[in-house]
Amino acid sequence: MGVIFKNKTNLTTVGIHDCRSATMDKCRTVLITGASRGLGLQMVKALVTGGRRPDTVIATAREPAAAQELRDLADKHQAVHIVPLDVVNQSSIEQATREVEALLGDEGLNCLINNAAINLNDTLEETTAEAMMKTYETNTVSPLMITKAFLPLLKKAAEQGTGMGIHRAAVINISSMLGSIHLNWGPGAAFKSYSYRTSKAALNLVTRSLAADLMTEGILCTVLHPGWVRTDMGGPDADLSAEESISALLSVVYNLSEKDHGGFLDYKGNTLPW
Repeated sequence: MGVIFKNKTNLTTVGIHDCRSATMDKCRTVLITGASRGLGLQMVKALVTGGRRPDTVIATAREPAAAQELRDLADKHQAVHIVPLDVVNQSSIEQATREVEALLGDEGLNCLINNAAINLNDTLEETTAEAMMKTYETNTVSPLMITKAFLPLLKKAAEQGTGMGIHRAAVINISSMLGSIHLNWGPGAAFKSYSYRTSKAALNLVTRSLAADLMTEGILCTVLHPGWVRTDMGGPDADLSAEESISALLSVVYNLSEKDHGGFLDYKGNTLPW
């Protein structure tokens, strides 16, 4: 989800189609959380319908039985494997880790995309401790716990390559410009959501901390902002379609390297202020 400014010139999409077509052939295995709808589902679609694709795309969903569109993709594409995962349930995280480990074995996991998130749109008058804690648990704590759980598989993949990027091992956290403290001022403060903005700012710091800790392992860690997208979360007035956002975002993901480790980038590859 992107910044909702009253002045839409701040959300220009000029240049989005100039991005190089995304190709994930360098990445053998990728796991996406929150893949039953919205941006997560579009990521799966883009990965399996592109000219070159990962060997294995693991799509997690809290209720796979209700994720009909995702199930249809899995039926059509052998590369897609659906794994149940409730990101706020530690037992579910551990079970998903076991299933993925059985699937990937010694190959390891090249790319973990923590995409699952919620947004409660709470103003100062509306926000509650419950809303703050629920959003923080889903948007900040869960990506960290999931990364911890899958770290052994990321390390296995990292041991098999050099440099940094999705060809080796990467943790990509989907955040938002709304998590930028620097931009939460003037027009940038127009979007009111105490719980969402705070949780994404915290996710940014979690990612920077992971980058510091995992640098010696060769595991790239970065934060990406997908733009303001027309999804259930972004709303109907957003600037980008899910297809436009993910096409550009995956182009950025494909080109991530050492210079992007610990960085905060948007869907066009521009560096954002913390």
